[in-house]
Amino acid sequence: MPHSADMIEEPPQAELHERRVSAAAASGGTSPDAILATVLNLLPGLGAHGDLLEFGAGTARLARAMAESGRFRRLVCADLLPRPASLQPSIEWLRADLNDPVRLPAGSFDTIVSTEVIEHLESPRAVFREFHRLLRPNGLLVLTTPNQESLRSYCALIGSGHFAGFLGQSYPAHITALLRLDLVRIGRESGFGAPGFFYTNSGGLPKFPHVSWQRVSAGLLRGRLFSDNVAAALRKPTSPPSR
Repeated sequence: MPHSADMIEEPPQAELHERRVSAAAASGGTSPDAILATVLNLLPGLGAHGDLLEFGAGTARLARAMAESGRFRRLVCADLLPRPASLQPSIEWLRADLNDPVRLPAGSFDTIVSTEVIEHLESPRAVFREFHRLLRPNGLLVLTTPNQESLRSYCALIGSGHFAGFLGQSYPAHITALLRLDLVRIGRESGFGAPGFFYTNSGGLPKFPHVSWQRVSAGLLRGRLFSDNVAAALRKPTSPPSR
């Protein structure tokens, strides 16, 4: 038997829930315009359609825009934050702790969109398995997260010991930093095909994040090194992989 001093005591559920609510509120419940525009521009070309889940809808800015696009038959939002008062009745809202499995049947959706959420959650692999469970065969997952492979993030790692989006001012909202290779591995382990990666082409300079590379280069500096955020698109195969 382990000595009592060596045992890890779990925080009470109420305390854990309050911590997660505080972290969700600290995020502001919305993403920068460049991220929302990137996702909205990607969805048509990726064939997004049918029943859609926005996993981590926040203030529902993106949900409203996706509803207005007319591409989706049904739109469900899940978030720890309460339903925005002005959200149109046609959009469903499920209030849920996204660290836990959501109370929705398997195979409910053709498309899942999750912008700037995975970095707030404690177990990316568990979340990806939930994405896989919720999607129908050939279903599409589009998510975004801070880009750890930008020049700004590399400089922060060298100078301050952590990636740019995970320094002191971003904690406890941002807790899980993921590289592209992490997303490739997690997606594969969860049953998804290989991801495609896309960039917002909006990124701040090291030490001066409010000044963008695009501004100082007249829009010439783009892609991985000059974007603060990355989008990944993954698809659930139509049949289980052969073993």
